Amino acid sequence: MNLPNVITVARILLIPVFIVLYMVQKDWSIFAASVLFALAAITDWLDGYLARRLNQTTPFGAFLDPVADKLIVVAALIILVSYHNDPWLTLPSLVIVGREIVISALREWMAEVNDSVAVAVSYLGKIKTTLQMIALTLLLSQPVGNDSTTLQAGYVLLYLAVVMTLWSMWQYLQAAWSSLSRGIR
Repeated sequence: MNLPNVITVARILLIPVFIVLYMVQKDWSIFAASVLFALAAITDWLDGYLARRLNQTTPFGAFLDPVADKLIVVAALIILVSYHNDPWLTLPSLVIVGREIVISALREWMAEVNDSVAVAVSYLGKIKTTLQMIALTLLLSQPVGNDSTTLQAGYVLLYLAVVMTLWSMWQYLQAAWSSLSRGIR
């Protein structure tokens, strides 16, 4: 267990803490939940940077890092949808979660046919994740029923993230198409 992997595990352990804080629904707890989420988002960058910089990349880290990202994003989306009860939040959340399921299944399939390089994490995927993390931090920072500029900015960034989500999914599917089409025959 090296430092980057410890940071990734810590990111996963922050999930129930930020959820409980958000569920308290007090101004201080909503703020604290958004700060913890932002901290977890920053650790996503930090663990990857340290793994490369310290030459501590591991198969376990390569597996766990994207899992941690998906867990924290999905947890934030679920908690936001359940508290805000807003179709304009539910729709992009469903798209993001659906894309994550499709790409996870695609990566599993590609590993089965020994072609996982075709669906390696792309730069576009990193932009998508960054937009999601910023949008979710902004959305988590606002109390239910608030219609602030911060909340509106969170929505705008979430919808931009959805565009990137669909675009990156399209790119992954295109890259994997030859392997997928061989599997259909």
